[in-house]
Amino acid sequence: MRHLPLIAAGALALIGSSAAAQSPREDSFEQIEKGRYLATVGDCAACHTVPGGRPFAGGVVLKTPFGSLVGANITPDPETGIGNMTEEEFQKVMSDGQGKGGYHLYGAMPFTAYTKVTKTDNAAIYAYLQTLEPVKNQVETNQLPFPFNVRASLSVWNALNFEKGEFKASLEKSVDWNRGAYIVEGLGHCGTCHTPKNFLGGDENSDFLTGATLQDWYAPNITADPHKGIGAWTDEDIITYLKTGTNRFDTASGPMAEEVENSSRHWTDADLKAVATYLKESAGADAKSPAALAATDARMVAGREIYADRCSACHTPNGEGVPKLFPQLAKAPLVNGDDATSLMRVVLAGSRAGATDAAPTGPAMPSFAWNLSDDDVANVLTYIRNSWGNAAKPVEASDVGQLRERLTSGSR
Repeated sequence: MRHLPLIAAGALALIGSSAAAQSPREDSFEQIEKGRYLATVGDCAACHTVPGGRPFAGGVVLKTPFGSLVGANITPDPETGIGNMTEEEFQKVMSDGQGKGGYHLYGAMPFTAYTKVTKTDNAAIYAYLQTLEPVKNQVETNQLPFPFNVRASLSVWNALNFEKGEFKASLEKSVDWNRGAYIVEGLGHCGTCHTPKNFLGGDENSDFLTGATLQDWYAPNITADPHKGIGAWTDEDIITYLKTGTNRFDTASGPMAEEVENSSRHWTDADLKAVATYLKESAGADAKSPAALAATDARMVAGREIYADRCSACHTPNGEGVPKLFPQLAKAPLVNGDDATSLMRVVLAGSRAGATDAAPTGPAMPSFAWNLSDDDVANVLTYIRNSWGNAAKPVEASDVGQLRERLTSGSR
């Protein structure tokens, strides 16, 4: 299949860059509905809607390594929202990371990804936001301590971490791959959570989607790496996970459960398929899987006993779990990941999966902080990470203790 001009044309049509003659009028139902869908794909509610609060009225606190930022009010209220923002000014927010008046935005607003969104799609999002109920809610977005609250330094940050420009379709790739790339790299801003950060908080794009820790959750490797990533997942596994929050390998929890509930479960089947196509063709590590710890290791022996007593009833003795109810632990990417933060967190604090129309029962993981010591948690996770085909570095009791303290103090 080498009809590259046709492939490229199809890809451009799907990402919203095709013939303007067929674009809906700015005030049409089609334009507003398109914007509503795109705002859902971008999961704008995650940062701009407080749970139980007025839609898009802002106030969500975003904890960063440098301090707290707060999601802005993006309802069309003229005083506290974006009611006085023009479409051109909104385009500058998305493509340039510049607020009304030209000030630089912080990278917590993922303009480094949104810059890839087409102007046509931004116009639709803007049209939709202008139809929302205006909410008067003054939000002080910048709550960073000095010197991080000085926006002048952001010009340097941008020079080091920001490359402006709309998404460009690859002539060598299919329509589905290009649409998937447009969503993952752009509006879906998957790299914001799943890509490691440098010391300034910018994305390490050379390790795109290989996993990162944010707010004491580990967003796992979602490349095609067969051991640490989702290389063993089929397209259908990816689609099912994004649509329902669960599949035969994993169950979404924490921020990912929220993303599924607010965003990906509402994506069209075509977009889910496109994202699956893109992720399955993403670069994965070629290195061999690391060697697992010996079963006779003292940590493995202790962990095996704890697992049999506390974990095997739900996750089964061989780590296979119960499909769509209790996650599979055997050969699971999150289990084999470089960072065990999420595993430690769900053992200590418990977790409840999100519920969707396709999977209305949100299974829960109870907290074991009350009856498992730091050593116990480290041992059982070390055992899980080195059994049934898994292989990963041991979990340290000191790391469990530090996370326990942060969770107890409410610092995360």
